Amino acid sequence: MSKKSASALVVADLYRKRWSIETVFQELESHLNSEINALGYPRAALFGFSVSLVAYNVMSVIKAALRTVHGEETVANELSGYYIAGEIERTQAGMNVAIPDEEWDFFNKMDDKKFSGYLIELAKNVEMEKYKKKKRSPKKPPLDKKPSSSPHVSTFKLLNSVCLSP
Repeated sequence: MSKKSASALVVADLYRKRWSIETVFQELESHLNSEINALGYPRAALFGFSVSLVAYNVMSVIKAALRTVHGEETVANELSGYYIAGEIERTQAGMNVAIPDEEWDFFNKMDDKKFSGYLIELAKNVEMEKYKKKKRSPKKPPLDKKPSSSPHVSTFKLLNSVCLSP
């Protein structure tokens, strides 16, 4: 059996890539509802998971357009996937009502270059503050528990003292 060696940097980079995959699954589960408890049938669960993968691809395209305009660091560190998913969910329903299907045909006629350019133009209008991650406030230190003035006495001891006393 031959041993292969790798530098610490290679190992660290591979480990970092593993966590990017873990992050995808975490986003799928938390922001895109990939694990729906009511789907008790394996095929329904698989279909739900597949739909969430497609939704994740949509989210990835949106983030790519935002990275192009607002920068890699801003999108990676400040953009909330939760707020983006919520915005898509709320806006999509209204767009289905307000915009007829034939109005969407111009997207079908665009090539990839025009489509990505259009997305970048839209990304310029995004107010990033609306979709900013909320920073968790620091945890409060635990309260010091003061000893009680009357210590706990077990029921066993109380019963024994009553039963044994004359």
